[in-house]
Amino acid sequence: MSADEPPLANRQLFHTADIWEARAEVGRAFCPHDLRIVQRSATLDARLHGAPFERTGLYYLDYGTEVRITPGDLESFFLVQIPLAGYAEITCGREEIISSPELASVPSPAGKLDMCWGSGNPQLIVWLDRAAMETHLGSLLGRTVRRPISFSLGMNLTTPGSRSWLNIVDLMRREAEGPGGMTSRPIVTKQLESLLMTQLLMAQPHNYTPALHGEQPRVAPPAVRRAMETIEAHAAEPLTVAEIAECVGVGVRALQEGFRRHLDTTPLAYLREVRLDHVRKELRAGDPGTTTVTAVAARWGFLHPGRFSVAYRRQFGESPSETLRRSGALRP
Repeated sequence: MSADEPPLANRQLFHTADIWEARAEVGRAFCPHDLRIVQRSATLDARLHGAPFERTGLYYLDYGTEVRITPGDLESFFLVQIPLAGYAEITCGREEIISSPELASVPSPAGKLDMCWGSGNPQLIVWLDRAAMETHLGSLLGRTVRRPISFSLGMNLTTPGSRSWLNIVDLMRREAEGPGGMTSRPIVTKQLESLLMTQLLMAQPHNYTPALHGEQPRVAPPAVRRAMETIEAHAAEPLTVAEIAECVGVGVRALQEGFRRHLDTTPLAYLREVRLDHVRKELRAGDPGTTTVTAVAARWGFLHPGRFSVAYRRQFGESPSETLRRSGALRP
């Protein structure tokens, strides 16, 4: 790449002055969203370059003028948005930052995302699949990740950890730009993606950071393991924390503290996650013509459809009806 060329210049996906085309093409690469030019008299000069891989992807996006972007929840993926110049106002959930070349934004999938990119604000974007990130974190922790990962919105790019992560991004970008680079070899790309995810999880604060950096044992003590087994064996039955504690022979407070310390959750939250897993398995195996979401949810103790739907989407990044429809599409 020459000094005058933007990143991934040889991987241009589109270049347009049409806002409808820009919205459609960026939506195809990321997700549906609303896109508006802030100054009506301004001219759009949008371009997107991209190098998608299996679990991650690198993109360069520039609108050429000030725009408002409102995708809502990202749901199924993470983004790290790195301004190469200029500033952007980023709001995700309750957090709000002014992003700059020294402060990237890391919106989490479950927070409502609303952005205003200033004029002269091209960004290098790292895309990461949510399911792959949660699986990768689970492998680092030695246990299944049941709650969504939630990153702090602002990423200070001047810290040693962030700079190390940027070095991995830069390596992948350079290899993607060159003919026959390492990213053309799937086995190498997989290793680079794992390194990219590991370093991001280590460098950027999130709700699993204490567990990832702490000294707590990876294997839960016997009482917690027995409680987990009890929950998994009787998940379809009405269970209270007191009943679970009695089954494993500990007090309620001791059980709650054990779950908090070793699993970063509560017994009832773990029960809900196990039940959601069972619901998902049934929906994925079900026939949309005869299976109903309401019946499956009720069988696993979810009697309030609205709260169930919210919890299901938060855990799996899609609605239960979408899971059931996809099971039908996969049938011969």
